[in-house]
Amino acid sequence: MLDAFSRAVVSADSSTACVSDISALRDFVANGNRRLDAVNAIASNASCMVSDAVAGMICENQGLIQAGGNCYPNRRMAACLRDAEIVLRYVTYALLAGDASVLDDRCLNGLKETYAALGVPTTSTVRAVQIMKAQAAAHIKDQPSEERAGDKLRKMGTPVVEDRCASLVSEASGYFDRVISALS
Repeated sequence: MLDAFSRAVVSADSSTACVSDISALRDFVANGNRRLDAVNAIASNASCMVSDAVAGMICENQGLIQAGGNCYPNRRMAACLRDAEIVLRYVTYALLAGDASVLDDRCLNGLKETYAALGVPTTSTVRAVQIMKAQAAAHIKDQPSEERAGDKLRKMGTPVVEDRCASLVSEASGYFDRVISALS
C-alpha cells in the first residue's frame, strides 16, 4: 500500500531523482484531517452500514433467506455480513492512504473467482456494495438518514462544507466502484 509520501519516493527513486512534486504532498497533508474525519465517519458507523446494506439486499431479494438461498442458514448469513465488513474495511484503508492498491491486492484480487466457485450471487453482493457506497457518501458529508437510523444515529458533529467533502466522497465512491467492477 502506498500513501502519497511513499508514492512520491518510489516515483523519484525510479527516475533516480529527488522528490520534486512537493505540492501534491502539501495538499495531502492539508487535507489530512478531512480524510481522517471521513474514515472515522465510516468506521464508527461500519456495523450499522454493513447490516443495513445486507438487510437492504435481502429486502430486494427475499429468496436469499429462504431454504436453499445464499443467506440461509445462519452460517451463510454470517459469512455474508463478514464479507461486507471486510469490503468496507478495505475501502476505508484505501481512503485513509489515498491509494487503492491495498484494496486491490488484499480484497479484490481473485474475489470474483472465489465467489463463482462458492456459488455466491455477485448481483446481490454488488447491490449490498452499492448501498454501502450511498451510506458512506452520506456519512462523509455528515448527512445520515435521521428518520431511518432512529436512536442509533451517529453524526460526527463537525461542520461540513460541501465542496470540501466532494473530493473525498468522489474518492470513496471510486473505491466502491472498483469493488463493483471487480465483481461484475
